[in-house]
Amino acid sequence: MDLLQLAVDGTLTGLVYGLVALAFVVIFRASRIVNLAQGQLVLVGAYVMGTLLASLPLPAAIVLALAASILIGALIERLVFRPLIGQPIFSIVMASIGLLILLQGAVQLVWGAQTRPFAAVLPEGSWKLDALLVNKRLAIGAVITIAAVEALRIFFLKTRIGLRLAAVAEDHFVALSLGVSVQASTRIAWGAGAFLSTLAAMILLSGNVLGLQAGDIGLRALPVALLGGLESLRGAVLAGVIVGIGEAFAAHYLDPLTGGAMSQIFPFMLMIVVLLVRPQGLFGWKVIERL
Repeated sequence: MDLLQLAVDGTLTGLVYGLVALAFVVIFRASRIVNLAQGQLVLVGAYVMGTLLASLPLPAAIVLALAASILIGALIERLVFRPLIGQPIFSIVMASIGLLILLQGAVQLVWGAQTRPFAAVLPEGSWKLDALLVNKRLAIGAVITIAAVEALRIFFLKTRIGLRLAAVAEDHFVALSLGVSVQASTRIAWGAGAFLSTLAAMILLSGNVLGLQAGDIGLRALPVALLGGLESLRGAVLAGVIVGIGEAFAAHYLDPLTGGAMSQIFPFMLMIVVLLVRPQGLFGWKVIERL
C-alpha cells in the first residue's frame, strides 16, 4: 500500500507539472523558443491572482487573473521576442534569460520578497479510497491537466487557427509563403502559455504560501517538457507522470540517505539520460533533413 500511495501521489503531482510543461510545448510549437522564463510567468500569474483574490469574489478573481495572464503573455511576445524573429538562437536564449531576471525583479519590486498566504481556491483535504488517500486539490488539478491537453489537441488538429499554428511550428518561411501570420500565431501561443502557467500556479499554490520560490515550478517542469518532447502535447503529460512518480519514490526512499537532495535532482538526471539517448525526447518529433 505504501508503494501504491506513493504512485498515486506522484502521478497527481506529475500531472500538474505536465500543465506547466504544456506551456513550454505550446510556445515552442509556434515560435521554436524554449522559454526559460516560464517559471517567472507562473510567478507573475500567481501574484496577480493572489492580489485579485484578496479583493474580489473568487470567480471574478480567477477569470480576471487568467485574462490578465493572456495579456501579459501577448505583451512579452510583442515587446521582447517579436523583434528577434530571424535572429540567431543565441540572441533568443539570452533574451529569455534576461526576461527571467526582469520578471523576477519586477515581482519583488511590486509585491516585495516576503511570503504571503494564497487563498484556498480548490478544496483542501483528501478523499479516502479504502486505504488510499487522494489529495483533492491535486486530483482536480490532474483532471484540469487532462482536459487542457485534449482541448489543445483538438485546437491544433481541428481548428483553422490551430492548423495555422502547426504550420508556423513547421517552418516560419513556409507559413509566410502560405499567407499565415507568424506574428499573430506566436502571440496566441504566448498568451496560451501564460494562461496555462497561471492555471498551474492556482492549483499548486491553493491554500499554501506564496513567495518568490513559486518561480521554481517552471524549473521543475522544464525536465518534464524536454523529457516528453517539446512538440508533443500528450508527451508532456506522460512525462509529468514519469517524473512525478520517480520524484515521489526518490523522496521516500533516497532523500533520507542524501539529505533531501535526490528528489530535487532526480528530474534533471532522468532528463539528461533520456536526451543523451533520444535528443528529441520520448515523444518528440524526429526531424529528418535532406539536402
